[in-house]
Amino acid sequence: MTNLDAPHLTAVVLAGGKGSRLMPHTAETPKPLVEIAGRPVVEYLLAGLKKAGVRKVIMAVNHMADQIESRLGDGSRYNIDISYSREPKPLSTVGPLTLIPDLPENFIVANGDILTDLDIASLYRMHLERSAELTVATYEGTEKIDYGVLEIDPDGRVAAFAEKPDYSFIVSMGIYVFNRSVLELAPRNEPYGFDRLMLDMLRLQRDVYAYPYGGFWLDVGRPADYERAQSDAARLRGLL
Repeated sequence: MTNLDAPHLTAVVLAGGKGSRLMPHTAETPKPLVEIAGRPVVEYLLAGLKKAGVRKVIMAVNHMADQIESRLGDGSRYNIDISYSREPKPLSTVGPLTLIPDLPENFIVANGDILTDLDIASLYRMHLERSAELTVATYEGTEKIDYGVLEIDPDGRVAAFAEKPDYSFIVSMGIYVFNRSVLELAPRNEPYGFDRLMLDMLRLQRDVYAYPYGGFWLDVGRPADYERAQSDAARLRGLL
């Protein structure tokens, strides 16, 4: 396993999506470059990776790739080495990783549109300690259901009722640590997403671990999330 104290940790940032859910903000701008509090959202992620000891970032790009490459360049302004891997066609979230040669034994993968103060170094360390093949940073969310919710028994009787209950759930934060062996499951030259990877790994009883996190996390995927992020500029400055 790779030593956490190695001088260069590697991260792949997934930045090839069209950001359709974030329209109209993504009509002429790729989602990683949409500005939050005056900075492209991906810059907050790059700052977090740098704090974790990452010195090499590979941007997996497709949609509006020229804009991303022009804005981020070689990473010198961030004191990170940035390179680019272009998808010839959209390959979903895991497929792009198969195009990148010479990935280290363990590497970080992150969606290019997330805001978080997650301790990425701690995530990486736990992955190594458990000799995991895949570690998923997770977040427990709560959503209020705006309806009366009934519980029905097998005979059709109402067994329980709750008026507008809170529903708790655990979600992937969009940041992971991969062992290179995981990529053996991904077909070449066709879309392969994180959903399929998880189902395949569970079916094959491969080692997947969760890294629960309760701090700040926001996936800037929808206009409502974008507006929420814009209103929290003070917190965002702390990420840089």
